Amino acid sequence: MNSIITIKAFSDNLIYLYCYNQNDAIAIDPGESSPVLKTLEKYELSLTAILATHHHSDHVGGAVELKKKTGCKIIGGDNKRIAGIDCVVESEQILTFGNINIEVISTPGHTSTSVCYYIPRNNENETGILFTGDTLFVAGCGRLFECDAQTMRDSLRKLAALPDNTNLYCGHEYTLENYEFALKIEPDNSLILQHIAEITKKIQKGEPTVPSTIAVEKAINPFLRTDTDRIKTALNMPHADAAEVFEELRRRKDIY
Repeated sequence: MNSIITIKAFSDNLIYLYCYNQNDAIAIDPGESSPVLKTLEKYELSLTAILATHHHSDHVGGAVELKKKTGCKIIGGDNKRIAGIDCVVESEQILTFGNINIEVISTPGHTSTSVCYYIPRNNENETGILFTGDTLFVAGCGRLFECDAQTMRDSLRKLAALPDNTNLYCGHEYTLENYEFALKIEPDNSLILQHIAEITKKIQKGEPTVPSTIAVEKAINPFLRTDTDRIKTALNMPHADAAEVFEELRRRKDIY
């Protein structure tokens, strides 16, 4: 049975261990090594690979140390900015670990070489699994450091096209802040209010607010709905195109 272990790092980073076979594991975005090593020891897991969604140090800072300690491979989309990388992936490439296939999805926007990792539904997964790094967050999206709004919007549309029941695991615990911003844009959105109540309970219990699902994100995430009249009206941009609306929405979130 496959399982995902969520590990908190720094102030709000989320590292994941995807467990497969009996005691093998893949680490996604290990910004630091220590909590990963402790978790591997606790659950008696063997680390076979690291999947990096992008090169920022809070996502790959622990990768080289983990490789040194475990002999795992470092996999990512940037051969110049991810230290110790063993395999540089391309869009639509399939990575195989045992009987698990992981699809690479190129998602430039947060950085020019950002990628996401998608594990489709199969006999062992009741739902698909998507690791998004800093591209798509619960109720939000990443900042645009190296690309324009249209590029990021196009990347998000790729992710939104995945099956509705796909579970979304993002790189930061930004959920409450993102929902509060979304509510500021749409103060009468009852779905947002409902989800704020639900995730507040999780936070109070010390539980992570992931995963979300693609269906939930398409319903409430304003960055996935910049082509809708509702979001355009909320921003007083009724005649703007979706990319312009996205750019303005991201600008407002940047200063929120």
